[in-house]
Amino acid sequence: MTKATRLIEGEGDLLQYFVDGETEPAQWMVGTEHEKIGLLADSLERIPYEGERGIGVLLERIASRDSWERVFEGENVIALEKDGASITLEPGGQLELSGAPLRTTRETCAEFNAHVDLLKDISADMGVLWLGIGHDPLHTVDEIPRMPKARYDIMRNYLPTRGGLALHMMHATATVQANFDYASEADMVAKFRTAMAVTPIVTAMFANSSFSLGKENGFASRRADIWRDTDPDRCGMLEFIFERDFGYRDYLEWALDVPMFFIVRDHRYIDATRLTFRQFMAEGLDGERATMGDFDSHLTTLFPEVRLKHIIEVRGADAASRELICALPAVWKGILYDPDGLEAAAALVAGVSSSERHEGLVDISRRGLSAQYAGRGALEWARELLDISARGLRAIENRGETAPGETAFLDPLFEIVERGRSPGEELVARFRSEWNGSIERLIESAKY
Repeated sequence: MTKATRLIEGEGDLLQYFVDGETEPAQWMVGTEHEKIGLLADSLERIPYEGERGIGVLLERIASRDSWERVFEGENVIALEKDGASITLEPGGQLELSGAPLRTTRETCAEFNAHVDLLKDISADMGVLWLGIGHDPLHTVDEIPRMPKARYDIMRNYLPTRGGLALHMMHATATVQANFDYASEADMVAKFRTAMAVTPIVTAMFANSSFSLGKENGFASRRADIWRDTDPDRCGMLEFIFERDFGYRDYLEWALDVPMFFIVRDHRYIDATRLTFRQFMAEGLDGERATMGDFDSHLTTLFPEVRLKHIIEVRGADAASRELICALPAVWKGILYDPDGLEAAAALVAGVSSSERHEGLVDISRRGLSAQYAGRGALEWARELLDISARGLRAIENRGETAPGETAFLDPLFEIVERGRSPGEELVARFRSEWNGSIERLIESAKY
């Protein structure tokens, strides 16, 4: 019996799951995940799975060129794996690189750029281009192809019963995320709370989804707005984490009461949406009992702005340019991996209330760095947070815990703050002026 197939005997097993994620600071790593939206270069249609120019052929070419191991669902290649990293398909054909855990920002940036270079080289022969942007700028949800993954069929049936924009989230959005280690329950709590409270500020700096259906959509981050109407059970700001005694058990109790999507047995997906994980543990499903692998899978179907697994995952940023993709793990590293940086960031947002967090994120989704957050301009918050991160990165470097020069990865964010406009706001300004309303110029600007 493997760890994944081991039956769950009680909540103690699940609490131990989080304890097992604890990592000594000397072993802390960073992993970056980034999605991108692909288009056929001649027609600007989204890429289907099937056909000579489809995602299936693209994955085969990547596997053959760069020695990735293929992952199949039935006869279809639906993912690639190599050296702790994976390339996976999102529901509408967005391609995601889930990077390996790496020590330095330079390494994770090099990993991303090598991936994009390879992808561009292979895609050019197929007449395919890739966009670093947070929302499909052209297509309705009905125009976007569906990828042949059974888990997504279950999600497509279930999520629209919970949120009006769930299918938009699945098929039209793209994000960049970063994963960080924690040393103890107390360290997890400090990082989790701080990350959740500063996420709206990070969202403002990375807001980059201001176009839909070939025109301005009225948002700096349409992606952030869409997530607000996806599924209230599993998405959002998780206000209970700010309660005094928050810890592993509180996150576990919340996770146990979120409805499931599925379980997998013999490579077959079984719909489990009628059960919470707590009910599944108590009652089973079609004769199957809950395993640790089921729990691990369930945690990946929870989508709060910050989530807990064996790592802490920060999720609040739109997909963006190469430079900003590399800036995301750097800005979070300076906050979460330096004790003084973590303390300073926590102090920065200590007085922000629950209503201010929610209202601020709503305004930020619309206006980016022009928005208000807890009575102050998002731009002012961003300046202070960047300064904290830069000090944290320098301290980490001075202790010899990372390669020198990591603060340079923050330069694109300092430039954004100096301009005073998030990427989405900048796109709108250029669209109205130098691009003269040309959507083709927008596509060219967003292209990797």
